[in-house]
Amino acid sequence: MIWDLGLALLRRLDPETAHRLTIRTLSLGQSMGLGPNVSGDPDPILASRHWNIDFPTPLGVAAGFDKNAEVPRSAARMGFSFVEIGSVTPQPQAGNERPRLFRLPDDRGAINRNGFNNDGLDVVTRRLAALDDRRFILGANLGANKDSADRIADYAAGMAALGPLADYVVVNVSSPNTPGLRDLQTHEALSALLEGVRQACPTSTSTPPPVLVKIAPDFDDEGLATLAEALLALDVDGVILGNTTVGLRDTLKSPHRGEIGGLSGQPLFDFSTSQLAKFYGHVGGRIPLIGVGGIDSAETAYTKIRNGASLIQLYTGLIYKGPGLVPRITTGLAELLRRDGFTNISDAVGADL
Repeated sequence: MIWDLGLALLRRLDPETAHRLTIRTLSLGQSMGLGPNVSGDPDPILASRHWNIDFPTPLGVAAGFDKNAEVPRSAARMGFSFVEIGSVTPQPQAGNERPRLFRLPDDRGAINRNGFNNDGLDVVTRRLAALDDRRFILGANLGANKDSADRIADYAAGMAALGPLADYVVVNVSSPNTPGLRDLQTHEALSALLEGVRQACPTSTSTPPPVLVKIAPDFDDEGLATLAEALLALDVDGVILGNTTVGLRDTLKSPHRGEIGGLSGQPLFDFSTSQLAKFYGHVGGRIPLIGVGGIDSAETAYTKIRNGASLIQLYTGLIYKGPGLVPRITTGLAELLRRDGFTNISDAVGADL
């Protein structure tokens, strides 16, 4: 009840101000052991193993919620199985001018043109290094500075600093808000980029973290097939599909529907799920996929899984449904799996295909 009241109050604020207040509140609660706390062991039917990591549930929080690794422990206490921080660039970056984040309440979506605003590698590395006795799965999402002369070096620096501190790293080449970034999604560019990232992992790290690539949903069928072929050839450990889209504006109803930036939330669900299913068909289950885009219920989470996602992430859904959404999804997901006769979530991956 108190979080529902807080959510109503936050909606009266500018979206970015509301988000900063949320992070500060969670940070205070993290230091005092307060805030949302989903206790108890997750339902065993939701457990799966990927990259030699045991995921108690398939549900994680997407990058963007905790860009600067300020509240990863609090995010885990909300009931997320894994927490992905970032995107983080080598140098601190202010991002684009405000306003740059817009709610679409009539559509249950959002548009952002943040531009990789973050505190930079030095600050984030210190925060992650201070996470003693960490009992949740941590991902680090890497980005490049907007004015970088060598973007491969930027991603390599991210791996060198955060690779030893994270359970997996994500090479984010899919943001629509950094000019030219999506050009890195070609085979040739990805080959050079992934080679640089992999070589940057410190030799003192006993087991290098798995390297995932986050891609945009905005590909035609031929482009998606070509990208899948490239990523398989480059032996990536996993793919996150996908980031926000620059399309899908024609059916939006909210006043801010015409803002420039990436669209997320419910309007993205059908399109991103269709792209996920196609990509799953191209890779044939050979690499785990993380499905993102419009998840705001147990039913939408289940649909992502049945269309090829081994794991799932959400962020925009929290804006409209609050932290209580997380346990509702995991509880409902277990019920849906049993209803359909599955004994483990891995058996449901790609079931609709």
